[in-house]
Amino acid sequence: MAVPSDAAQRAEQLRRQLQQAGYAYYVLDDPIFPDGVYDALYRELQALETAHPELIRPDSPTQRVGDRPANQFPSHRHAIPLYSLENAFDQGELQQWQERWQRQGEKLLGELPTFDYVCELKIDGSALALTYEEGVLTRGVTRGDGTTGEEITQNIRTIRTIPLRLAVENPPPLVEVRGEAFLPLGEFERINQERAAGGEPLFANPRNAAAGTLRQLDPQVVDRRRLEFFPYTLHLPNHPPLKTQWESLELLQQFGFRINPHCQRCPDLAAVWAYFEAWEQKRHHLPYMTDGVVLKLNPIPLQTELGFTQKFPRWAIALKYPAEEVSTTVKAITVNVGRTGAVTPMAIMEPVAVAGTTVQRATLHNADRIVELDIRVGDTVIIRKAGEIIPEVVRVLPDLRPAGTVPFVMPSHCPECASPLVRPQTEAVTRCVNPQCPAIVRGAIEHWASRDALDIQGLGEKWVAQLVRSGLVASLDQLYTLTPEQLLTLERMGQKSAANLVGAIAASKAQPYARVLYGLGIRHVGKVNAEMLTQAFPTVAQLAAARVTDLEAIHGIGGEIAQAVYDWFRTPHHQALIENLQSLGLCFAQPEGKSSGQGAIAPLTKIVGQSFVITGTLPTLSRKEAQTLIEQAGGKVASAVSSKINYLVVGDKPGSKLTKAQQLGIPQLEERELRQLLE
Repeated sequence: MAVPSDAAQRAEQLRRQLQQAGYAYYVLDDPIFPDGVYDALYRELQALETAHPELIRPDSPTQRVGDRPANQFPSHRHAIPLYSLENAFDQGELQQWQERWQRQGEKLLGELPTFDYVCELKIDGSALALTYEEGVLTRGVTRGDGTTGEEITQNIRTIRTIPLRLAVENPPPLVEVRGEAFLPLGEFERINQERAAGGEPLFANPRNAAAGTLRQLDPQVVDRRRLEFFPYTLHLPNHPPLKTQWESLELLQQFGFRINPHCQRCPDLAAVWAYFEAWEQKRHHLPYMTDGVVLKLNPIPLQTELGFTQKFPRWAIALKYPAEEVSTTVKAITVNVGRTGAVTPMAIMEPVAVAGTTVQRATLHNADRIVELDIRVGDTVIIRKAGEIIPEVVRVLPDLRPAGTVPFVMPSHCPECASPLVRPQTEAVTRCVNPQCPAIVRGAIEHWASRDALDIQGLGEKWVAQLVRSGLVASLDQLYTLTPEQLLTLERMGQKSAANLVGAIAASKAQPYARVLYGLGIRHVGKVNAEMLTQAFPTVAQLAAARVTDLEAIHGIGGEIAQAVYDWFRTPHHQALIENLQSLGLCFAQPEGKSSGQGAIAPLTKIVGQSFVITGTLPTLSRKEAQTLIEQAGGKVASAVSSKINYLVVGDKPGSKLTKAQQLGIPQLEERELRQLLE
């Protein structure tokens, strides 16, 4: 059926308005209308595309986040290799590089043309190659080995500073943009806080976090991590060549990209070095990591003549800042017990300035790292934060070790409760497994009261410490039996504060199921995973009864998370806690017909955990609609037929997937049979 012309015109108008608004918000940092207006326009476009799927285009703002995870990332060979850069660390090496390219230039050209340089901050992220055809983003590929990368277009679409359509009326037919995807420091800290709250290992630095995020199979996870992108060059095949690198940056800006605002043209190496020195300290105040300056010859014809060595472009070099390492002395080595019972050794040091902050503590990670370092109290150590947010000890200087030092040995018993510590064979972490350990109880209550969990106003660390120390609270459920009179026994607690805190605790009973589940502090379960679990299992009884395979069937819940949830609900102490919290009025079920904020509930049915592939054209459903119905019922949809598939949904003109399914003995369903299965 033809799309009404007014619907097509309105969809095109909405796409343009939303693209302009996205550019203003993410690139110019100058919103052109309020969030509410943007959301209304977005929903209107979404409704039009749902009613008329023919209107859906890859450059539509609604297509930024893919509907389902990828099974894998296909390899893609770069049309133009992504070369590494040669490094220089001082003025002497920089001068030698200039002399080398000038000798090569004189050999090729006889006489060097007039030249200048362009300096750009070297962003500490992951290189990407983006392809635009007729102005529309069609492919995004990782750097890989420089010759072949992974095609991750679904994930790249989630980055708001990458335009889905170039912002010019008549774009070149083919454009390739190179640049760096990175994780802003604020986002890095937020993600690590969430991972810590969920008992997940922390990312070591923003660069690793960005690389790991880009290779996530689920684009919705990538979208939540809010990567950003700075372009640094572009290629225009079959198009008149650009004259300068500076012109290239200006054109990228016209295309709708946000270029790094700190680029600078420099007439000579003296100006380059001044730029490099100026940013050595200023870089610590940027909202992203940078580990140096990239220096390029500005004239592109000269770049072309100079070409490449086997490894590097001759016309560019990375001027790197040294890893910021400083020495200090270890005053003590302590261990900290976290809310999951993890016992982490920590070096307490003489205060020292590093990477713009004063550091007194540095993690020693675990017992294996302590043995590897052979670190002792009194040692002089080297610590660093080069590209790192969390300070760490790099090495010990044994030649400066004072006499009489002894190796540090991890304690055999918990410093908080004196219970024996254990180290599971499959882990590097030593743990306290006593659920009544004061440190575990304190951590559990602080997490329960945190903003993203039960959000109990006024219940901060100091009050939690007093409640546990006084014996008033030894588990989460005991919070809800506190009286103002009991609270008045705490130091500096007044009548008004006591009444307010009891009221805030009581008010937290109204928090939804997803927040309560997150608040329980199950290892690896962050607030997003808690949302997924409560949508798939609308009551805690259903979640407690779920098998590991049922849990793994949920998009975004991997094997480690599934096993952690399964084990948690089989611990008698946790079973008793759930029973007590339920009796006190806490919410452990989804409201009828509602979700906790991310779409309709996916009710438990007989297809939970079952995998489907759809092939051919269905009579009344689009593939997207059929996929939505399956996923809402607890199933999942794959793109390829394999022995792990439970059903093949077959429409008109099914193709080779039907043949393969028949060979594997996979049952086939028509649309009518699928609907019956979902009822």
